[in-house]
Amino acid sequence: MDIPSTLTTGERIRLLRESRGMSRPVLAGLCGRGPDWLKKIESGERELRSHQLLMRLAGALQLNDLQFITGTEVEVSRPIGSGRLSHPGMPAIWEAVMARPLLWDLPPTPPDADDLRRRVDEAWRLWHNSDRNRTQVGELLPDLIRDAETATRVLEGARRRTAYIALSEAYRLTGQATAYIAPAEMAWVVADRALAAAQAADDPAAIAAAAWSLGNILRSTAHPDEALKFVEDAASLLRPHLDGAPEDWRGVYGALQLHAAVTAARAGRAGDAWRYWDAGDQVAKSLPSAYVHPSTMFGRANVDFHQISVATDLSASGHALTLADEVDPDAMPSRERRSRLWVEVARGHLHRGDRTAALHVMKIAHGISEETVAYTPAARRAVLDLWREAPRALRPEASSLAEAVGITIA
Repeated sequence: MDIPSTLTTGERIRLLRESRGMSRPVLAGLCGRGPDWLKKIESGERELRSHQLLMRLAGALQLNDLQFITGTEVEVSRPIGSGRLSHPGMPAIWEAVMARPLLWDLPPTPPDADDLRRRVDEAWRLWHNSDRNRTQVGELLPDLIRDAETATRVLEGARRRTAYIALSEAYRLTGQATAYIAPAEMAWVVADRALAAAQAADDPAAIAAAAWSLGNILRSTAHPDEALKFVEDAASLLRPHLDGAPEDWRGVYGALQLHAAVTAARAGRAGDAWRYWDAGDQVAKSLPSAYVHPSTMFGRANVDFHQISVATDLSASGHALTLADEVDPDAMPSRERRSRLWVEVARGHLHRGDRTAALHVMKIAHGISEETVAYTPAARRAVLDLWREAPRALRPEASSLAEAVGITIA
């Protein structure tokens, strides 16, 4: 967007925030500050001198250069890193996805479609149950992708539809396993192929699940309105089929509601966020109490976890921590999702300035799933903030955690 050169830094921040549909409490919360602080910055009542806070604002506003905020103050303007993290499994996955051949070497024996579905289901279970899920699932994905692609080319009829569903799920899992480590172009390719395979299978539940994954990409690239419309359209596609449908179809539908709740919360739209969460809550109440969707983890526990996430993203840290006190983390069978819950609780403590509690909780999250903390930007930012701002007595402990997560302290 074109920003008039006459605007002050505060006016620029307000223009950028409003252009992204973000409320003042949400943007301030992403920077670890309160809305009154941001109001004074935007009004010019308070001068913004901290380079660290400038970097946080740029990251929260999805900017690649501080010049958008500082205007002519070129002495503090420099590019913002893309935030992509390195993982040793990425090259092999990249090769399987991006070097897909036009001419396929077909095997003498056709692949077994049901076996492909079994392998995909096992890979999803590994993703949710391993504390090194990116590494272990990443080792499976290249062969799984190639075998599923082959199956869609050689099988026919119902078996081909089954293969397409397996291929869609394999690409969806690839998107999960490579989030924040894959180049942006591959993330889009994977999400698009998951949707295309689901559409080729003509399976409403698979299409809705693929839309859930593509919505994650849209949300993470600062397109909240597009993400909301996409998951709403997917829910509309699935809704007519819900009466008498398998439980997993309702599970996907509920996951779409929770996706919309978090998307709205991150945009600062509290009313919409809680409306979507209520819709997901109603879906969970219609399912057996022990039900859990195999990939999205939608179920009673996940609805409760998302209630905390929505409150945290709306900068209602006190409410989030109160909700967290009532949740049983062990009710969630996914290690990855349990770890992310504790990251949300740690963020709530940081918003309230309780760094001692935040450090304790972040260590719990890391103990549950090392790679979830190491490869989730929000968790890494929290660990870095703890290292920078922890009380002196806790600095060695915070430093050890940062080192374990792989954060290099200059």
